[in-house]
Amino acid sequence: MLDIFLRLKTLIKVSHIHIDSSVFRLHWCITSVILLTFSVIVTTRQYVGNPIDCIHTNDIPDDVFDLYCWIHSTYTIPRALSLHVGREVAHPGVITSAHDNEEERRYVTYYQWVGFTLFFQSVLFYIPRWLWKNWEAGKITALMMDLDVGVVSEVEKKQKKKLLLDYLYDNLKNHNWWAYRYFFCELLALLNVCGQMFLMDRFFNGAFLTFGLEVIAFAERDQEDRLDPMVYVFPRMTKCTFHKFGVSGEVEKHDALCILPLNIVNEKIYIFLWFWLLLLGCLSTLVVIYRLVIIVSPRMRAYLLYIRFRLIKREVVNTLVKKSKMGDWFLFYMLGQNVDSIIFKEVMHELARRLGHQSKDFTDA
Repeated sequence: MLDIFLRLKTLIKVSHIHIDSSVFRLHWCITSVILLTFSVIVTTRQYVGNPIDCIHTNDIPDDVFDLYCWIHSTYTIPRALSLHVGREVAHPGVITSAHDNEEERRYVTYYQWVGFTLFFQSVLFYIPRWLWKNWEAGKITALMMDLDVGVVSEVEKKQKKKLLLDYLYDNLKNHNWWAYRYFFCELLALLNVCGQMFLMDRFFNGAFLTFGLEVIAFAERDQEDRLDPMVYVFPRMTKCTFHKFGVSGEVEKHDALCILPLNIVNEKIYIFLWFWLLLLGCLSTLVVIYRLVIIVSPRMRAYLLYIRFRLIKREVVNTLVKKSKMGDWFLFYMLGQNVDSIIFKEVMHELARRLGHQSKDFTDA
């Protein structure tokens, strides 16, 4: 299994140039790789064993019976989950044929699709990043011009600073559309998290949205009274019915108990995903609210520059925010995260001076 993680590690390319926020990176970098890893694990037989093993009569070959039950699904009886194991039922959710009402059966049909669904979810989490990377088109990298390295010759630094200053001054108030597209990608990431929660709830027949809450409640109940929600959603033992023709041409019915060892892995995966997506959704909601505040409040934009780039004077920040638009502020903020702090301070001071900032104690950059 270590080999799998080492290979998937190559998918996480941590760049020293940041063109997005840390919460946004949780979506496309961390969550996408986590889902892809889970997909590989559940589809690799050597790590989880046979996905299904059925106990049945010797009249039917093992491979045939197992394959039939895997393809056509198995079932449990929900009311049998609360019956006493060992006295009333052999296993949770499994009851004798005499008490087996076909209308009460809850068919377990999802397990064939878990690996594919996890892979599809991984792709969905990467789509906002793919959109932003295409829309951003290397702007931050081009404007940096290796100014993230503080130790450069004065001649080279002066030339690159001038190019950056000329671009920022000549294109002032022209970056709103660029910034709004990034904000749209963050909103899309939030919608993706919410949509995936409902997608998995549909996938598990309405049992996923409250899955984490039920697991927490289950841990707090008394041993005698509690019904494990993980056994309900991910049963370990199910039943399967196989029909075939007998030697006289009559239809014969064969019942079997089927062990689903893969569900031991599935339940751990989805309880983790429930809490992880909940956390990711909360963080993404806060980010969207934060972006709305930034859009409507120039004062907040100035305050964020104060606390993030303390080397820049307050009056310089005030001038920059007053003379620019929200998109310019976003570009300044992204450049400040990537360019050397001293060089960035000098660039911002010089830009403010070009925009008309004057002060007795203002030092030329």
